[in-house]
Amino acid sequence: MTKRLTKAALSGAAIAVALGGIAAPAFAQRDPAYAAARAAGEVGEKMDGYLGIVGASTPELQRIVNDINIKRRAVYSQRAQATNATLEEYALTAGCQAILATSPGEKYQAPDGSWQTRTSAPPMRDSRCP
Repeated sequence: MTKRLTKAALSGAAIAVALGGIAAPAFAQRDPAYAAARAAGEVGEKMDGYLGIVGASTPELQRIVNDINIKRRAVYSQRAQATNATLEEYALTAGCQAILATSPGEKYQAPDGSWQTRTSAPPMRDSRCP
């Protein structure tokens, strides 16, 4: 894929995310265990658009993360197809948006792969973010 086409696909994906939001968090907000894990800093948003476990994993935490990530992948796949982007391009754009949407105290993955706690300052962003 050319640079121009990739930029266009990412721009389309960014618009779709901005207009349609990220569907998976809406599903997840219905799960009090997810909300508790997020508030406790046990899970966080990753650059690749998926939820990650911060620190030690438990079977319950793994179940929550797997469930949300399966739902996200399904949404990303549909929206990537609709915007002529690859799944990976769309997921990256969604990850950029999800990290921007974190609130102070929540965890997110920095471009170097480390887990950071969101402060009132903007989060560190990957240079590939639109």
